[in-house]
Formats: sequence, C-alpha cells, structure tokens
Amino acid sequence: MHIRMKSFLWSLLSLLLSDVLATYHISAGDPQLIAAQSYAQTRNNGRPPFRTLDPSKTDSQCRSRPLDLVFIIDSSRSVRPGEFEKVKIFLADMVDTLDVGSDATRVAVVNYASTVTIEFLLKSHFNKPDMKKAISRIEPLAAGTMTGLAIKTAVNEAFTEQSGARPRSRKISKVAIIVTDGRPQDQVEEVSAAARASGIEIYAVGVDRADMRSLQLMASIPLDDHVFYVETYGVIEKLTSKFRETLCGLDPCAMGHDCEHICVNSNASYYCHCRIGYILNADKKTCSPKQVKAVVVVEDPCKCEARLAFQKRTQAAIQQLTAKLVVVSGRIERLENMLARA
Repeated sequence: MHIRMKSFLWSLLSLLLSDVLATYHISAGDPQLIAAQSYAQTRNNGRPPFRTLDPSKTDSQCRSRPLDLVFIIDSSRSVRPGEFEKVKIFLADMVDTLDVGSDATRVAVVNYASTVTIEFLLKSHFNKPDMKKAISRIEPLAAGTMTGLAIKTAVNEAFTEQSGARPRSRKISKVAIIVTDGRPQDQVEEVSAAARASGIEIYAVGVDRADMRSLQLMASIPLDDHVFYVETYGVIEKLTSKFRETLCGLDPCAMGHDCEHICVNSNASYYCHCRIGYILNADKKTCSPKQVKAVVVVEDPCKCEARLAFQKRTQAAIQQLTAKLVVVSGRIERLENMLARA
C-alpha cells in the first residue's frame, strides 16, 4: 500500500511538471544570415598594344553595355585590294575587342561602292570565330562611292528587328561606324540626320583623300568624339584602341555613383542595390535594415486562469493526500509494533 501511494504521488508530480513545461516553451528561430557583398569595380584606362590580326585568337575584354553595331565600309575603286585587306583586319580587330553574343554586342557589315551589299546581319553570327570568317570572305565591290545610299540601306535593312536589332524597349545602343576614303557621290546630310534622329549614333572614319566636310555631316555630335582621320589604310587598325575606349570604356559605376551599398551597371546608366538584410529607401540610393516583426502570442486569459486554478486544486489535493499518508503511516507503524509484541 505504501508503495502504491508513492507511485501515485510521483504520477501527480509528473503531471504538474509537464503542465508547467508546456506553459513556458521556448522556440529557436532561424538565424538571419547576412552575406557581405563587395564589388571591386576597376577600369583599365591604358590603351592595348597595336597588333595585326591572329585569326585563331579572340579577346573578350569589353564588358560594358551591349550594342547593335553596324560597320559601313567603302570598297570603291579608290580602295586598292591591299588596302581593303587592311580594312578587314580593322573590322576583325574590332570584333576581338567586343563582348560578342546574342545578349551582348551584335555586329553587321554593310559593304558599298556604286551598289550596296549587306555582308551579314546582326542576327547572323553570335560568336567571334564565325564573325571573323565572314569578314575574311568579304570582297570589294569597286566602282563609285554611294555613301548616302549605304547609310539609308543600313537604317532600313540592317537596323531592323527582322535583321536582328533589339527592340527600343530593350534600350540597346545602336551604333554605325562608316569607313571611307573618298567624297560621297550622293547626298549624305539628310539621310545621316534621319539616321541620327532614329537613335543611331554615327562615327565617321576618313582615310587619305576622304572629304572632311562630308565626315562632319554624317557623324553624331560632339564631332570631336565621332570623327576620325588616318592618313593611310596602313595605320587604320590603330583606331581599334580608340574605339575600344569609346565603345567599351563606359563603366558608370566606376565613373562615380552615390549608392550606399552596391552599384549595378545597366547599359549606359546604373542603379543601386542593397546588401542582404537591407531594403532600398525611396531615394533609390540609401539602404535601411529590414524591420523584423516580432510575433507575440497572447494566450486567452481565461485559459491561463483555468490552468492556475487547476494547479492550485492539484497542489491542495497533494497536500491532503500527504497528510493522510502521514496518518496512515503512523497507524501502520503502531499495528506493526503491536504485532511484534504479540
């Protein structure tokens, strides 16, 4: 009996302990991991060394804005075969400096003399080896110099979405580089103005006997940045480094930004981003810590009162049982003594 009473008391104590532990529970929340991000943005302002084309070698060092780039090259009779080969080396060298791809810079070539031929479109080649092979197969057209017609053809046929140009909504820069050594035999002023008005940035490269006034009429402003002149085709490839700086040197973040955390280049502009655990403020520049909302669970006060009342009743019952156990134990002890004397 004594043993059974002890077992009963232990059961009651276990019930009380489990009830108390159930009331005061602690849950471990997931730790917030804050990954520190740092962007080292550097810009190489040095010019690359001049070189001749190695067909087996490609460079990919232009990592800024993507372009829809169209070369418009003069292959009239005044351009000798050896000189035209220099033009093709210049084009191939330019391809080497660009980040070419379907989502990067796309390239097309328009060849002209008295007639105009589109050698390949913006959608034709998305890797450098194929593009350079296509350039190596270009042949001179000879005869006259219809530069205005070439520009118009480029606008109407090469810079179209059907030919591989990205839609305006993508905000991809459209650039034309014209290479010529003579005076146009048609009008270039109006067609060039229309091309620029449509959003095409025009660079004019004059060689040897090129007419400077015509170059200025074709090019975008400021003219100092868009008109180039070289004395012979033998040195035209030296312009590669200049165009590399012009087309690939744009790094808005490296040029200066006011982002508190991270600057992200976006075409010719940039936007700000915050590190993990922060949100971008309304000024789109500064960041603030994310506010973690604390969830406080409020129990029903009635349930709490009921639990406390139950605990009090249980404790009172235990005390009563303990008192009775003491009395019973005393009686048992006296009975044992009586039995021992008998």
